[in-house]
Amino acid sequence: MLTKKQHQLLLFIRDRVSRDGVAPSFDEMKEALQLQSKSGIHRLIMALEERGFLRRLPHRARALEVIKVPDNMVERLPDRGADRAADRHHERPAAGFTPNVITGNFSGAMPGASVKASAPQESVDLPLYGKIAAGTPIEALRNPTEHIGVPGALLGTGEHYALTIDGDSMIDAGIMDGDTVIIKRCDTADNGAIVVALVDNEEATLKRLRRKGETIALEPANKTYETRIFGPDRVRVQGRLVGLLRRY
Repeated sequence: MLTKKQHQLLLFIRDRVSRDGVAPSFDEMKEALQLQSKSGIHRLIMALEERGFLRRLPHRARALEVIKVPDNMVERLPDRGADRAADRHHERPAAGFTPNVITGNFSGAMPGASVKASAPQESVDLPLYGKIAAGTPIEALRNPTEHIGVPGALLGTGEHYALTIDGDSMIDAGIMDGDTVIIKRCDTADNGAIVVALVDNEEATLKRLRRKGETIALEPANKTYETRIFGPDRVRVQGRLVGLLRRY
């Protein structure tokens, strides 16, 4: 069963794809659902993906495909970002509206390789999003530098991407400088999992996630580094470690 907001977003995406041939931007979705931030849209899209209603197509910006809709989906939203329809009918679009193409970061519309459990593969090409610090956080990466072939046996279902480790703060967890880590895209993880964390929407780092009350700790696996403590609104999980590749 979908929530009201999930229903609304799914219908809005379906109608815009049918009309324009492309999904609406995250700003348009936020405006249509009257949400305060795009993070709420990220969560709704993730929920729709997990329930099999929506699918993100890899390697394409604003590439959303509606797979199915509930039988009782009848409610419609006003299209507050309908610039193309306004042009066709010679109407003036909403003031200040600017089409926004999603290029993606570790969350939202970030392209990744999607693997289905029923489709075993010998090798899967994953986008390699450059280096991520396993020490001091670095600026969040946004565009793949290349792709890398990964044994399909390392991957479960869902979307995955790869990162190159820069630093030694996770060496006691067996993650060395120069290793390539395989990350499953998600926005939550169990306590103690090794995750890609986005700090203050601008710094990305690979650390072990610890939660205690209202605080979040990003814990290194090297005694020479200190655990960093943040409030819950400063850290967003961008993926969970599921595999590692190393060249000798």
